[in-house]
Amino acid sequence: MKLRRRTYGRKKKMIDRQFDCLHPQQALAMSYGSEAPVHYYDIPETERKERVELTSDLCVIDEEHYFIRGCIEIPVLHSNEIFSWDVWVSLSEHNFDRTIELWNTKGGEGEDPYFGWLSTSLPGYPDTVNLKTNVHTREVGIRPFIELEPTDHPLAIEQRTGIAVKRVAEIKEIVTRFNQEDDFE
Repeated sequence: MKLRRRTYGRKKKMIDRQFDCLHPQQALAMSYGSEAPVHYYDIPETERKERVELTSDLCVIDEEHYFIRGCIEIPVLHSNEIFSWDVWVSLSEHNFDRTIELWNTKGGEGEDPYFGWLSTSLPGYPDTVNLKTNVHTREVGIRPFIELEPTDHPLAIEQRTGIAVKRVAEIKEIVTRFNQEDDFE
């Protein structure tokens, strides 16, 4: 059973995207994400309308910084589940334009991956902003797969090796605390 829940908060709350019932009495969110790249929140609210073009999947700031939303997917060990962080990645203008050009084109998933910088701060990890990524386009209508550079960063390790259901529960608690702290700012 899958339930959709979307919560709109101010600032940079992490939004839980999808719930999968793992046990009859317990549901864990299997996806969290940010509504905008971290750089969006550096812009005063009064200036955002003039300086930012933001959709659910694309963002342009000051007509010179380009971002796309994608998914860092992490296998959940001993299950068929995938945990996903919905994240923003910066792209060069050329790669952003190419992404837009192929946005609704079947076969676009055959493109070589685009280099990008992770542009989402994820709670519960050392700094994640500016981790190196490869952005893999997928079929029309499916957000790109974000592959982290294989480093010793805990997020990159989790993407390569997977996480236990217990870690998913820990992430839920971390995100809940993060959102509560944000409410008090």
